[in-house]
Amino acid sequence: MFRRLNQALPELLLGILLYGIVIQVTGVWFAQDRLRYSSGLWIGIATAMAMAYHIARIIAETIDCMDPHKAKVQITAKGILRYAAVVAVFSITMYFDLGNLVTLFLGVMGLKISAYLQPVLHKVLSKVTRKGGGSSDETNTMEREVKP
Repeated sequence: MFRRLNQALPELLLGILLYGIVIQVTGVWFAQDRLRYSSGLWIGIATAMAMAYHIARIIAETIDCMDPHKAKVQITAKGILRYAAVVAVFSITMYFDLGNLVTLFLGVMGLKISAYLQPVLHKVLSKVTRKGGGSSDETNTMEREVKP
């Protein structure tokens, strides 16, 4: 489902998840309130993943839109809506004391970290996939090249 929306989205979501695991494992030992540390972090990670999905969906919708002015207006409006949703998540978390706001921010920053590391993650995953036998498309291409 995610790959149909955007080729890089599954790797971006995996990167956000891996970032969350690293931050969880390394930081929980230093936190005084481990429950709020963890809940804030994973609320942030979920928010980052929702933002990544929303961005990919908006890009796909605007590419299909033929009118450049309408596409620009749509991207701007949806971007403002996305950031308003992030402010709402922070506000709800603060009001109901659901988690640590600093770790929530670290979780949301997982989107940025994952975006920067996505090319590296793509290389690693493609090497691991090739070692496992490669995809059927690669195999078919190789067979066509070998067979005259």
